[in-house]
Amino acid sequence: MASHSPRSATTALAGWLLLTCGCGPTPPGVDAPPAASAAPPATPAGEDWFVDRAAETGLDFVQFNGMSGEYFMAEVTGSGAAFFDADGDGDLDVYLVQGAMLGPGKTLADATFPLHEPGSPTDRFYRNQLAETGELRFTDATAEAGLRATDYGMGVAAGDFDNDGDVDLYVTNFGPNRMLENQGPDERGNVTFTDVTAATGTDDGRWSVPAVFFDYDQDGWLDLFVGNYIAEDLVNRQICRDFIGAQDYCGPGSFPAEPDRLLRNLGGDRPGPPAFADVTEAVGMRGGFGAALGAVAADFDGDGLADLYVANDSQPNNLWLQRRDGGKPSFRDEALLAGASVNGRGKAEASMGVDAGDFDGDGDLDLFMTHLTGESNTLYVNDGSGFFEDGTVEFGLAAGSRPYTSFGTSWFDADHDGWLDLLIVNGAVKKIEALARAGDPLPLHQPNQLFLNRGGKSFDEATAAAGAAFALSEVSRGAAFGDVDNDGDTDVLIVNSAGPVRLLINEIAASRHWLGLRLVDGVPRDQVGARVAVERGGRRPLWRRVHTDASFCSSNDPRVLFGLGDEAGVDRVRVIWPDGFEEAFTGLETDRYHVLRRGSGE
Repeated sequence: MASHSPRSATTALAGWLLLTCGCGPTPPGVDAPPAASAAPPATPAGEDWFVDRAAETGLDFVQFNGMSGEYFMAEVTGSGAAFFDADGDGDLDVYLVQGAMLGPGKTLADATFPLHEPGSPTDRFYRNQLAETGELRFTDATAEAGLRATDYGMGVAAGDFDNDGDVDLYVTNFGPNRMLENQGPDERGNVTFTDVTAATGTDDGRWSVPAVFFDYDQDGWLDLFVGNYIAEDLVNRQICRDFIGAQDYCGPGSFPAEPDRLLRNLGGDRPGPPAFADVTEAVGMRGGFGAALGAVAADFDGDGLADLYVANDSQPNNLWLQRRDGGKPSFRDEALLAGASVNGRGKAEASMGVDAGDFDGDGDLDLFMTHLTGESNTLYVNDGSGFFEDGTVEFGLAAGSRPYTSFGTSWFDADHDGWLDLLIVNGAVKKIEALARAGDPLPLHQPNQLFLNRGGKSFDEATAAAGAAFALSEVSRGAAFGDVDNDGDTDVLIVNSAGPVRLLINEIAASRHWLGLRLVDGVPRDQVGARVAVERGGRRPLWRRVHTDASFCSSNDPRVLFGLGDEAGVDRVRVIWPDGFEEAFTGLETDRYHVLRRGSGE
């Protein structure tokens, strides 16, 4: 077990400071982590906006889905990935969740698609060498990290649950979940992970998919939400068929949904290593649940308390709004009353991926979630008080999504014009007849999509202009978002079922200005749940939130990026920390990253 006493800020920030750009004085209370070069020239017309560089940078992962012709639902659910700084050197490392064989007595010899690695399938951990060499390059450090995760993996959440300055991982599985404690880098920069599931009380043997680290009770320790899916029995099979009578994958309605869990971190209540207590019933969340596939934690009603939105598959979604009854946290599912339970036509949809962001620039958090072919994805527009309206058709996001089954997604400013765009990854869960008739061994593949935000008024699909990576047709599931090359724009890591991982490097934003921020406390630990605004004279402030959740089965870069377009400066940055404390920072240079330390602003 690693020590749980906080390390000094100087030690934990050393990796960031080594990459300081040195381009001018640093304002009081602000440290300067990885710097990017000045904004390069605009991407020439006709060149790709996103370029897949997974293979050339050393990400050789191929997802193994364990298919053997039995049509188990887990085969098509897919898995995710995490962008996180495992070794504290200021660049994003990668954790990829792997599948396994499914079914009694099945071996790798029975697999429809062979395993693309020696031995048994396992999760993989890749260290980013950018901070050491100046070149984006990944090294497979799975063995050195002590990882041997051979479960049937689903998702991964990243967060420093023990407040020691190292980012830990919680991996959800079709079966027992795993809490992996990061022991921190050694003298050579290598990190190791220890399975502390039993010691922390975070085990769950059901089929879990989403997991979210967030500090719901504002005590400075990250709590954990675990979303459970359905109870599929691999022995006593449920057989489902398509419209012509051929066997096909079942839907979630064929199985009972499993209850979700909220686990409170007891790190501040007792000495010794942190452990978790199941408070699901105590806070009022036991009564309502569905087949959870996505989850996101944020303050949706503007009362300063962290809420939780859960996206359920083909069942009404949950909006757990937090209240303080007698000073104690409690949650009530207000989704139906708030207009975020079912779509505008009153129908529950097959919700998979989900994210929260201020797409229209009015200062509150809107919701976007992905759905099944024929349903369209859904945009819920927040009125500022936690009431939502289905704006999917009005904002141009309906027609383009109906032909696809969508999973991973996120709000991010792809082109740095100051407005949040959407990238959506697709892949069916039931056989596409045209592909099946053509003899395709995996008749589920579909292309991914990019939608650009036009001033908060509408979205235009820009998939055709996005590049060769968007011409691929694959069975995409998890998608992690983050600035993997530290050049100031958001890149995307996509996990494909029975296919290679894709690392889409952003080239579209290169000609525009930006500001990048990492918000930390004294440990230092990323302040998940903080909200931050960039103020620019008389123009609308740009609001972003610090988070690692959202998308599908994946964990994202906790840093926040602000696209500034042609503006080369900002007036000030306003931060609302997770406990409600507010402060401002001024004198921040653009086109670089800064670390903002709590209590060091104005």
